[in-house]
Amino acid sequence: LRFVPMTARRMTGIVSRGGSIMAKWCLSHHKESFLYEHWDDICEIMAAYDVSFSIGDGLRPGSIADANDEAQFAELKVQGELTTRAWAHGVQVMNEGPGHVPMHLIKENMEKQIEWCHEAPFYTLGPLTTDIAPGYDHITSGIGAAMIGWYGCAMLCYVTPKEHLGLPNKSDVKTGVITYKLAAHAADLAKGHPGAQYRDNAVSKARFEFRWEDQFNLSLDPETAREFHDETLPQEGAKTAHFCSMCGPHFCSMKITEDVRKYAAEQELSEEQALHAGMEQKSQEFAESGAEVYAKA
Repeated sequence: LRFVPMTARRMTGIVSRGGSIMAKWCLSHHKESFLYEHWDDICEIMAAYDVSFSIGDGLRPGSIADANDEAQFAELKVQGELTTRAWAHGVQVMNEGPGHVPMHLIKENMEKQIEWCHEAPFYTLGPLTTDIAPGYDHITSGIGAAMIGWYGCAMLCYVTPKEHLGLPNKSDVKTGVITYKLAAHAADLAKGHPGAQYRDNAVSKARFEFRWEDQFNLSLDPETAREFHDETLPQEGAKTAHFCSMCGPHFCSMKITEDVRKYAAEQELSEEQALHAGMEQKSQEFAESGAEVYAKA
């Protein structure tokens, strides 16, 4: 109840459905939340049935303008209090987090949660790092999810492209889940998680060796990767070709690198020596052909 007035000057007020209902109940009865007042009773029930808490954040910020405000952090401190009280009853807890938070304020959220909630698992909806992209909030939130995952968040709640606009369909759910698997993996890489880079290395090696099917199958979304490749090179032979449609057969950087390495090996030269020898050869060919910048057709 005492935190509700803190939301009065917010850009977007209370955006949590449960939070707004509870706030209205508190104001209507001018009483503290019955969930807060009976927390220990609820903990006893949870302990009896071995059920864990997910402590919600009914005052989470619903816009960048409201990020890290007094209402959000006052509630986070109470989450910490409720966490220790639940633990005293032998009940496991995870804490819910924001929300809408710009990139430069994300780290503070994680640091305060670790301190105030005593390192209980934290999970977040994103957070969304900007409010300007309805239809693309799986991306705006995926950026924040990767960052807060890097800083120590335990679980990421995925967001679909329909966020703020409507109910998601099957395709939206797939897009949201893939985006968040990507964000979680990026966070694991940043944290130096053991084994996290194995898959990246496998994809990179397959890409360099033009093993297209392996590149597709090792990706997070093989169907989409294969579909994008086949839009421009649908022939089955293109699956073994040493180029793609971006650079074509004559300007593929990886194919050129491969050729340089092959030439160096045949000539028993280092790659640097091979490049120098190749440049000398082309220079000689240019001089012998008349040293004209523009050749006649």
